[in-house]
Amino acid sequence: MTVVRDWPAQGLSECAPAGLSLAPGSRRGGMWVTDRALDRPDRYGHCVAEYERTGLWPVLVPYDERFAASGEDWIDDRARLRPALDRVDGLSAVRVLRDWWPGGCCEGACLRPYGPEFPGLATPVRSRTDRLANAGNTGVLLATRGKYRLGLVRVDRPADIPAAFGWAGAAGMTGDVAALSAVLRSWEERFSAVVTVLGFDVLEVAVAAPPRAGAHALALAAEHRAFCPDVHVGEHTGLQHLAQDLLQRRRWRFRWN
Repeated sequence: MTVVRDWPAQGLSECAPAGLSLAPGSRRGGMWVTDRALDRPDRYGHCVAEYERTGLWPVLVPYDERFAASGEDWIDDRARLRPALDRVDGLSAVRVLRDWWPGGCCEGACLRPYGPEFPGLATPVRSRTDRLANAGNTGVLLATRGKYRLGLVRVDRPADIPAAFGWAGAAGMTGDVAALSAVLRSWEERFSAVVTVLGFDVLEVAVAAPPRAGAHALALAAEHRAFCPDVHVGEHTGLQHLAQDLLQRRRWRFRWN
């Protein structure tokens, strides 16, 4: 991959996909973001297609009424954490999720059929679809249906965006952005799951190879429960309901309170 080592001084015109000019925007920390919502959803797909050339992975930044009402922008007006991209290589997803596993939660009822110990990682699913192309198609569809700005982050792989940007969206649970990226890297490799949406406290991935069997989805549900506690609140149903929801699901959405 040819990675863009220096950000253009005047916008990103030299990094724009061939034949496509980017909307006006500016660099905010480690992300370049458009000033306004995308008026052409295909811009997302074109940026994905040019990722190998530019080294800039596109994310959709959702419109957030909580900040729009006061004229604020979370990218500028809320704190970011210290970037920690250099630490991601030294972390393993299984150790991170084991540390985050809420073994003592609600006397274990919400974790059934698992107990106080993290059960380990779900096995990989072989993908027949290019994961970046799948993410591009998903992003275009989302941008067609919703209101998003376009963000571009210079990373070697999309999973590294939280660590590279210093994203504070999960700060209520953890301030370790390198650990978030370590888990996302593992999902990239095992489920072809690619970051497509990054909001104030929301992260979404497009999944090219979701689990197809109940037992496999249950193991993945445990990972989701450890990664984002707010993804599951079913104390009396254990993880079965979450697992059922993950079967064949091609978008995973996480939101931290």
